[in-house]
Amino acid sequence: MSTGTHRRADQERLDELHASLAKEFEVHTARLTELTADTGDPGQAHTQSALIAATRQSLEQIAGALRRIADGSYGACERCRGDIPAERLGILPHARYCVPCQQKQNG
Repeated sequence: MSTGTHRRADQERLDELHASLAKEFEVHTARLTELTADTGDPGQAHTQSALIAATRQSLEQIAGALRRIADGSYGACERCRGDIPAERLGILPHARYCVPCQQKQNG
């Protein structure tokens, strides 16, 4: 595979990932809108609060991945600047760190 073909394949993969993450962002935004609507059931307040927090965190992670795709830093560890393995990004497309740096981050 030539370098140009390889770059096109990488760009196509990033474009597909961007589209997928953008759709996921829309879904989570709609879910957050539903969750923040008043249900009138005080017994569900704790559960609803936890779901809202989890949805907001997902939105932040997706937005961060979309920003990194846009600025060209997607796939680079924010700590060591090394490459994040494609396998990790396949599982966690919003990953900001390689595994060793994530372990250090978690302490």
